[in-house]
Amino acid sequence: MSNTYEDLKRSHPCFGGYANKTGRIHLPVCPVCNIACRFCDRAINDDEQRPGVASKILKPEEAISAIEKALELCPEITVAGIAGSGDTLATNHALETFRLVKEHFPKLIKCMSTNGLLLYEKADEIIDIGIDTLTVTVNAVDPKIEAELNKFILYHGEKIDGEAGAEILIENQLKGIKKVADAGISVKVNTVLVPEINGEHIEDVAKAAAQAGGVIYNIIPLIAQSELAYCREPNCAEIDGAREKAGKYIDVFRHCQRCRADAVGIPGGKEVGDQIYQKRIAAKETFSHG
Repeated sequence: MSNTYEDLKRSHPCFGGYANKTGRIHLPVCPVCNIACRFCDRAINDDEQRPGVASKILKPEEAISAIEKALELCPEITVAGIAGSGDTLATNHALETFRLVKEHFPKLIKCMSTNGLLLYEKADEIIDIGIDTLTVTVNAVDPKIEAELNKFILYHGEKIDGEAGAEILIENQLKGIKKVADAGISVKVNTVLVPEINGEHIEDVAKAAAQAGGVIYNIIPLIAQSELAYCREPNCAEIDGAREKAGKYIDVFRHCQRCRADAVGIPGGKEVGDQIYQKRIAAKETFSHG
């Protein structure tokens, strides 16, 4: 891969480039998901500023014109990312989009986020397309804890509940991270911090992420919603403590903005998503798995 981790820290806002005011465009091309996170509340609207939200879902071919418009408005954009609003591997939409990005914008960093359920079996395709950076959300490496955060998975047409599904998810995540990392792709691991559930488990996740080949770790504070609306959001001391524990094993990212799935521009700075996606829709969508 042409972009090393040190390169990415200068050119990718989610790997450290935030301080250098680099930008990104998120392409919302993924309509469905294949796991049921208990804190997930995906939506189609203009208002909420959080992951899992977009104004509309694009077709892969529509993403190219979106990038063209974005670069006119924000030439600081260095990254074309896909982070939803569903999972990037639950359909072929994200990989089709990245093929088009590779053809039309070869200089842009191609960044994909996934829950990792299908990462191991899709790894060869990801490597072949030339994805530069991969983010995998790993919320636990203990199936008992993961089952408290995720109700079930949809895996090759079968719904698998609880710990059985959690065990498959975790195995595929870690095997997938290792496979793509061994191929030279820089991997960031995200964990949603839920103090009551995985607050004492962060160190284990960070250690496993590093052992699998992850190069940077991002702790995302819970947004208390959906089935985990009863949980409290972590306070600053808990977030700092979790970062300190994780930092014993892996580099820790500290500037996450919890961006929308259609965010465009410079995180914390110039945001131009409104002008790219012409947000007009305000109807909420229920959770979908495809």
